[in-house]
Amino acid sequence: MTPATNYATSDLQRETADTLQGLVILQFGTNGCGHCQNAQLLIEPAMALRPDVARHLIEDGAGRPLGRSYRVKQWPTLVLLRDGKEVGRLVRPQDAGQLQGLLKLASE
Repeated sequence: MTPATNYATSDLQRETADTLQGLVILQFGTNGCGHCQNAQLLIEPAMALRPDVARHLIEDGAGRPLGRSYRVKQWPTLVLLRDGKEVGRLVRPQDAGQLQGLLKLASE
């Protein structure tokens, strides 16, 4: 059984995201997305080991400006920000190694 994901409509604007401090993952997807649900099996354990990385689960879709500003085309897409600047991205993770690679960027 896959863990429930709670993507929420976000009021976060790109201008605000660009000013976020520290390490942040913007995770774009939808609650009804099978790829998003399956990826949670990889994402949740990895994120539990990185309490220093904030995460925002953002419901995405056609016409949603934040996802479009990051050119999100497939779900889930994880965008890693350091002090508001994109330093890495992962689309539809398939194994834990991919996610570990993204989180390693957060340590550099």
